[in-house]
Amino acid sequence: MVTELLNKYIWLVQKFITAGDTGLSLGEITGAWERKFGTAYSRRSFNNHREAIAEVFGIEIECNRSTRRYFVRDSGEISDRDAGIAWLIDTFTVNNMLSLAKGRLSGRISVEEVPSGKKYLTPLMNAMQEGNIVRILYRKYGATEAETRRIHPYGIKESASRWYLVGWSEKRESCRVFALDRIERLEILPETFSMPSGFDIDALFATSFGTYLSDRPGQKIVFRAFGTESSYIRDLPLHHTQTVIKEDEKSVTFSIFASPNNSLYLELLGHGPNIEVLEPDEARLRMKELTREMDKLYSGKTTKTK
Repeated sequence: MVTELLNKYIWLVQKFITAGDTGLSLGEITGAWERKFGTAYSRRSFNNHREAIAEVFGIEIECNRSTRRYFVRDSGEISDRDAGIAWLIDTFTVNNMLSLAKGRLSGRISVEEVPSGKKYLTPLMNAMQEGNIVRILYRKYGATEAETRRIHPYGIKESASRWYLVGWSEKRESCRVFALDRIERLEILPETFSMPSGFDIDALFATSFGTYLSDRPGQKIVFRAFGTESSYIRDLPLHHTQTVIKEDEKSVTFSIFASPNNSLYLELLGHGPNIEVLEPDEARLRMKELTREMDKLYSGKTTKTK
């Protein structure tokens, strides 16, 4: 039911984005709704949806009293104002289009399956809105048994095709990150919690790479990319702090400001000899150690599998 409502909110927002600054009259809105969903659409329902869209997505559907038309101010700039909202809108829109096109475009669309745990997204968003504590049965990587945790759901983060819950763990008495695909069961409890003042999930991960929360301060990491790899990294930055320091015909030198962790080193290592970490010495040494460990794997005789 909640997922269906979210889809309708997304559809409504898309209609106003398409309409642009001229907006839509109530008659045009209700007509489009009835053609799309096959049910009557009252002014009261529309106003309720306007309030929900403002609360969930931060997008205000305004009314021009002189023309009696509804519109979203600067609708074309929604993507620029909030990349997270734009991503969510695009995700729902693409998923809807894929569902509708499955029959007509069978064999022509390929979507990678990832263990995102997205079935928990809607209940978690509800818990976040209402301020409810959640109880999860969670099996972390490497654990033989799942553990029950009581979590105050502060926020949700997407990274590398996976969804993560960010919240206060009552057991650990600290803020922790939980992969949604590792949750085996989720229950919304009647008990509520208070959000910490000024909490901002982007600020929390400002110097992190991926979804690892680090107690270590961020530091400047400089690396050089060669050939076409430099263009690839320029277009798809490794981190939101990435900047270009210098460039020449053969390479581009970048810097990021982050707390080094294994995920970052493995990402850099994944570019092979097309990237060289220049500083700090600690990061350069760690890359050297990893390449030596890889060399050991391939320096001996190959063991054939039967």
